[in-house]
Formats: sequence, structure tokens, C-alpha cells
Amino acid sequence: MASIKIPTPLRVYTGNNAQVTVSGETVGAALTDLTTQYPELKQHLFNGDQLRNFVNVYLGEEDIRFLSGLDTDIDSDTLLRIIPSIAGG
Repeated sequence: MASIKIPTPLRVYTGNNAQVTVSGETVGAALTDLTTQYPELKQHLFNGDQLRNFVNVYLGEEDIRFLSGLDTDIDSDTLLRIIPSIAGG
């Protein structure tokens, strides 16, 4: 099964798990499984059916926005990473 690495600020919504095993054949399906397991996380990742602008998901070193987005195919040994944008001033 694929895995998603959870950033520290969002771990409070995943029972402090740094990595969660998910099922699905696409990034979108994997994220849907993640938010099914941890429903409180959905509002922090999605705005409706779309990823929030400040949430970046990486497959290896590639931002999925430069691949096929949520329709990007994944394998059972895929490791996805959620990277929230951080602004400073």
C-alpha cells in the first residue's frame, strides 16, 4: 500500500502519525482514503474537491501539479509527501 508523509503541523489530525498507509491507484484516491481515515484533516487539505492552494503534494521530487494533479497514477510502494506552504514576513 502507498504511504503519505504527514507534516508536523497536521499530525495533530492523524493521531500524531508521521506517515499513514493509504490505498488507491491515484493521488486523489490516496488522499481520499487519508481523509476517510482522518476526517478532521479534510478541511485542512481540500476546498471542496480541489486541493487548497497552499497545500503541495509531492510524488518523489515532483509536485503533482506538474504531473497529472490528483489524477496522477501511483503504485503500491509510492511515498507521497504533503508540504504546506509557509509564508513569513
